[in-house]
Amino acid sequence: MERKQGFFSALKEEVVRGLSPGRSRTRSPARSGSPITSLLRRKKSNSSSNFAPNHEQLISRSGSLRPLGETLTPLMEGPDPDGGEVGDSKRVGSSIGHWMKGQLSRTPSAASTAYSKRSDLRLLLGVMGAPLAPVHVSTSDPLPHLSIKDTPIETSSAQYILQQYTAASGGQKLQSSIKNAYAMGKLKMLASEFETPTKVVKSRNSARAAESGGFVLWQMNPDMWYVELAVGGSKVHAGCNGKLVWRHTPWLGAHTAKGTVRPLRRALQGLDPRSTASMFANARCIGEKKINGEDCFILKLCADPHTLKARSEGPAEIIRHVLFGYFSQKTGLLVHMEDSHLTRIQSNGAEAVYWETTINSFLDDYRPVEGIMIAHSGRSVVTLFRFGEMAMSHTKTRMEETWTIEEVAFNVPGLSVDCFIPPADLKSGSISEACELPQDERGKSAISLATHRAKVAALEKTHDSWKVEI
Repeated sequence: MERKQGFFSALKEEVVRGLSPGRSRTRSPARSGSPITSLLRRKKSNSSSNFAPNHEQLISRSGSLRPLGETLTPLMEGPDPDGGEVGDSKRVGSSIGHWMKGQLSRTPSAASTAYSKRSDLRLLLGVMGAPLAPVHVSTSDPLPHLSIKDTPIETSSAQYILQQYTAASGGQKLQSSIKNAYAMGKLKMLASEFETPTKVVKSRNSARAAESGGFVLWQMNPDMWYVELAVGGSKVHAGCNGKLVWRHTPWLGAHTAKGTVRPLRRALQGLDPRSTASMFANARCIGEKKINGEDCFILKLCADPHTLKARSEGPAEIIRHVLFGYFSQKTGLLVHMEDSHLTRIQSNGAEAVYWETTINSFLDDYRPVEGIMIAHSGRSVVTLFRFGEMAMSHTKTRMEETWTIEEVAFNVPGLSVDCFIPPADLKSGSISEACELPQDERGKSAISLATHRAKVAALEKTHDSWKVEI
């Protein structure tokens, strides 16, 4: 009888055969099958049998043997079920007016409920799917040496805290031996609350409203990563080959990201201690705070004006991006991370509109994987705050995500640079972070951005006339 293969054996075989993430993306992502999906289908078909003895040790490193096929089953990535094509501007136009109307309707029809759900999902995936860290870091750069002489106390304290974090996470020598990494996890996303100047609408029956899914992440030195995240029937791809960052969504297609190469924020949430330490290498210690009853040091990192300017485009300007890391005084580990960036959008003489996106992530359940401390669960709370124009026109959206890590492994055999090749249909035009906002201000150029902004403004002026009873 044919002996069944384990997941990592299947991974190695597929990579050797050339079916890596990069190879599979030589065609359009909307038309080519994902290697992750094929591996998970194989995993699901073999889940009824035991792993071969010679793979038990390799699989046990992740600390979990749950079937993978439950979360990342094959997903449609082209036209949506209602017939809208990828990139269809009429359908993609999830303007804030339409989105608000769906949120505030008390007894919406089945069609409007479906539209609102799709709009919510796009908002969730756009903001929470694959956000990037504030600044570029390279794991090949050594951490700064602890220096007290002629060094501000805020800087030297931060260096000391990072040395403690590196030691608590497994040590610099062990972390330097990691050449590549793999992680797989499950998650749930929910748009939990929507606020206007006069009303606050909370999600009812949040357990049923939450969108479930999962993600798979690969990383490789230097500065390469690739992630697939599937939630609620839609899938987001993002990757970096060390020179450029790209992203693919069903409604925007594949585009390069503005600015310098930056790490995936999801990897900093307890999955990549070495990149996390490098991220805060130039941070300052600004004080202490209790997080869930635990005393923590606070490190603060700000993106410099040059980096912010490189990430801006047309009427969308990134004003600031600040990252705070909360490191436990007891364990030395990162237990909480908060980052906030502010975007100003102004076009054709119109009044400026500001968007502030704040992501708070709490990291839990640290467990060693091959000696490296990995956070195996956590949750994020995202607040998307829009203000400007009239004083009484602000809106605030609160979103939540919980995740658990199912498998982690380091130095996966067969993983190569070919796994991080950008998609063949990658558009040359870059998209700024304004594309994550829930309206047509995500335009493909300054001209289209201004045109869409005018349409959105017309819609938004009517939202005060909506009658809402709660």
